[in-house]
Amino acid sequence: MKTAPGVTLIANGQLVDGTGRPAVADAAVVIREGTIAYAGPARGAPEVPPEVRRLDARGGTILPGLVEAHFHPTYFDVAELADLDIKYPVEYVTILAACNARLALECGYTAARSGGSLHNIDVWLKKAIEEDLIPGPRLAASGREICGAGGLMDWNPDHLKLGMEGLILLINGPDEARKAVRKLVKDGVEWIKTYPTGDAAAPDTADHHTLCMTFEEMAAVVSEAHNYRRKVTGHCRATQGIKNALRAGFDCLEHGTFMDGEALDLLLERNTPVVPALQFERASIEKGPAFGMPQAVVDGHKETLEGGAESARMILKAGGRLGMGGDYGFAWNPHGDYAKELTFFVRDVGFSPLETITCATKTGGEIMGRGHEIGTVEPGKLADLLVVDGDVLAEIALLEDRARFLAVIQGGAIKAGQLAAGSRSTARPEAGR
Repeated sequence: MKTAPGVTLIANGQLVDGTGRPAVADAAVVIREGTIAYAGPARGAPEVPPEVRRLDARGGTILPGLVEAHFHPTYFDVAELADLDIKYPVEYVTILAACNARLALECGYTAARSGGSLHNIDVWLKKAIEEDLIPGPRLAASGREICGAGGLMDWNPDHLKLGMEGLILLINGPDEARKAVRKLVKDGVEWIKTYPTGDAAAPDTADHHTLCMTFEEMAAVVSEAHNYRRKVTGHCRATQGIKNALRAGFDCLEHGTFMDGEALDLLLERNTPVVPALQFERASIEKGPAFGMPQAVVDGHKETLEGGAESARMILKAGGRLGMGGDYGFAWNPHGDYAKELTFFVRDVGFSPLETITCATKTGGEIMGRGHEIGTVEPGKLADLLVVDGDVLAEIALLEDRARFLAVIQGGAIKAGQLAAGSRSTARPEAGR
């Protein structure tokens, strides 16, 4: 991905640098050749020639580009589980993924870690973004997911003979787990996504207290992935599944819903980050019934929301790490709503805006494995920034409103927002049109 040449000065706004430090009220950011050269009080900014590009923050907020830490680029208006693997042909899903990537960037998300993708589309999506063929967030790809036979993602009855090859790799035993990892590595993924536990969305298959992989299978995945210098994450809701994943050496947990004291101690000992993804649960409760979601499933999501919120509070209070994002692409939780997760954590979970932004930037960059390059506004890092017309610490919901974005900046180049060349607000595409 090319960086912008020359020098840019951003001034007249408060700086929320993503480190967790208090905001700098009258700040300036100097960008040289796509990299941050200075970030701090305007009075301490280095002299720049009068002809450099200048961006007026209009008294608003300068912050790091947001990181969507659980991004499903190939999910699109999913109304039932079967939609994930058989609703559209791979050719159309590829186009939809490109649209979702562009939309994520326009929503202020300059980086994203894939949480699973049909047909390894995210591997090639990443390549297209990095080669500037299409706009999108800097991407970490995970390709197809690994699930134990009969587990959460193995929902198609055998008599239909549909298979699941486009979405997951089904395994039964450690040897098959190792084989699946090798296949994914060969295909070019960076993260291995697994399903150690079930979910409220599929109570008839494997509910959110069910274990879907054995410890031996999980340990085999980790051993093989780490041999190839890849990282492993897993959909972990059940308490024992969380503990199994941590003891097996997982590098991240998705959801981490039902933590107990022992699980928390293991998490802190290993400094393993968690991506709770709670807005999905809230959206499922509020909007799921309109899409035919059974009451038993809604009730499961309620339990999941309550457990996940409490676990997130436990982790933050104890000094653990949390990323923000998750499971957008469902009909009731569509792409483009990413920042609702941040609003929910402030208004309902009880995080401060500064804590939430730190999770959505600094920790997100660390989860990506690129904390040395992105996630905070500090000298030497890539100039991936979001400039918002307004005080996001006073009203976190401003991050949901793309009309308030002055600039979404990637590598010093303005890619979206009011100040982007030919700026326009991309409406969320609707399938079938």
